[in-house]
Amino acid sequence: MGALEGQTAFVLGASAGIAQASARLLAADGATLYLLGRSAKRLDEAREGILAVAPSAEIVVQKGDPEDEATVAAAAQAAHDVHGRLDIVLGTVASGGTGPLTQQDLATFTDFVMGNLRSNFLALRYSAPLMTNGGSIVFISSTSSKIPMEGLGHYSAGKAALEMLIRVAASELGPKGIRVNAVRPGLTEAATTQGYIHLEELTSSFLERVPLGRLGVSADIAPGVRYLAGPESSWVTGQSFAIDGGNEVRGAPRGPMFTV
Repeated sequence: MGALEGQTAFVLGASAGIAQASARLLAADGATLYLLGRSAKRLDEAREGILAVAPSAEIVVQKGDPEDEATVAAAAQAAHDVHGRLDIVLGTVASGGTGPLTQQDLATFTDFVMGNLRSNFLALRYSAPLMTNGGSIVFISSTSSKIPMEGLGHYSAGKAALEMLIRVAASELGPKGIRVNAVRPGLTEAATTQGYIHLEELTSSFLERVPLGRLGVSADIAPGVRYLAGPESSWVTGQSFAIDGGNEVRGAPRGPMFTV
């Protein structure tokens, strides 16, 4: 019997790579999954990928916008209603572009900042009241919340705000037995990095700042999510763990790398 047997996990942004890799580990340990994402095709692919490693997994998929309040409220309730409980919430939705702060207008800046907060706040707001047995909420942050990187000011501001949200929520929800944490990936193959991760100049500069000598993939991040979701981390809350190949040890590349 898996460590998460009998538990239900609600995953927002479930069609993305880190979400899928994490969901596979949750399902392999026995969790029932409720997957919310914008793309029906990618949700179906996610389900097939999960079933390939956990053939008996119970999976419910819902196509919907994880940044829409009514959608998230209804999906959280539906996830709870699968088995009358909600134990794990994984928020992975993020947005970001590149460019100097002084070259952005207010609408662009605001949208990118809030794109890292809206879905995660809604997940917290509508899931926590349903987690009557306690449980774990895990978000995906970024090393850019800690390391100033030129050209990622809006993204960094959103992720830094997310980390403070996590700390406040951990304090407020701790008495209810609900833990709130995050993982902080370094530069990783993900939807938000597709526009620049394959640029040789950028990646080579980054690799000089990564002691372990390579960029990340979703499978590097998922075990951290699984740890924070499960009983092994039962005395951990209000934390954000860097999974970055050591990038935070050396800091950001020199110069405005994110101006593409």
